[in-house]
Amino acid sequence: MQWRRHVAGVAFTAVFVVSYFTNKFVLSVLKFTYPTLFQGWQTFIGAALLLLCGRFGWVEMSRISRSAALSWLPGSVLFVGNIYAGSRALSHIDIPVFFTLQNSSHVVSYVLLKVVKREKTQWLKLISICFMLLSAINLPFHDPQFGPSGYLWAVGHLLCVGAYRVFQGHYTSSNLSDLEQHCINYLFSVLLLAVAAHPTGDLMGALEFPSLRSYTFHCGCFASALLGFMLLLATVRLKSGCSLEHFGVWIFLSKITAMSLSPFLFYMDVNASSLICVIISHVGEALLLLSQRNSRL
Repeated sequence: MQWRRHVAGVAFTAVFVVSYFTNKFVLSVLKFTYPTLFQGWQTFIGAALLLLCGRFGWVEMSRISRSAALSWLPGSVLFVGNIYAGSRALSHIDIPVFFTLQNSSHVVSYVLLKVVKREKTQWLKLISICFMLLSAINLPFHDPQFGPSGYLWAVGHLLCVGAYRVFQGHYTSSNLSDLEQHCINYLFSVLLLAVAAHPTGDLMGALEFPSLRSYTFHCGCFASALLGFMLLLATVRLKSGCSLEHFGVWIFLSKITAMSLSPFLFYMDVNASSLICVIISHVGEALLLLSQRNSRL
């Protein structure tokens, strides 16, 4: 029913916004900038809860064969790059800037798809891609809080997001569901991030973290892991009940909501030029959604 899809969409938006705000709080306010541990913790809890829910039949998951897991491995590698670089970037830049740069992942997906499929491009889609690309290119020159580290990690993040989107959309080796794909992603992430914790210096750095024994820090980490798992379930629920176009609209609305509320919770230094870049990027995203809808009519 229509109202159920709206309820699922509103629930997704709420979890999306609170999840990003919680991560931003831990990364930027508490300054826990050790992504191998932070993301490793989140993926460990996500994997444990997902396997537990599957064991008791609360979610639909089949037994994953070794061949299916190995064939999905490139996606898991991109997923780790996505969450690691995204965590690094979000600790340095504001949420509106993060989403504006993240929108450029559509440019990466567009280029990869042109190489793979060589299909004719709609003018509206091309315009939307140009809007997002030009906004991302100009934003560093106008951002009052510009820092090369945050932007470099954001570039790594958007490259992984764009490549993952293409890989997921064209993955045909086996019939893995979204939950099964994420289960493999979580388990692979836990292993890889655990191995990387010591060489990157995150393990020793975390031992000297000033708020390590803080109740606020413990609550933030627990909430971030639980909200990440809830966001996965909300995403799967929403995707199963609506078309990909409507799902894209809900993501767009969730990002707009998060960007609109973030100045009330986090300090932001914004000028007119950087705000225009953010607006143009998301106008481009809206045009992309419209082009996707027109292509299916």
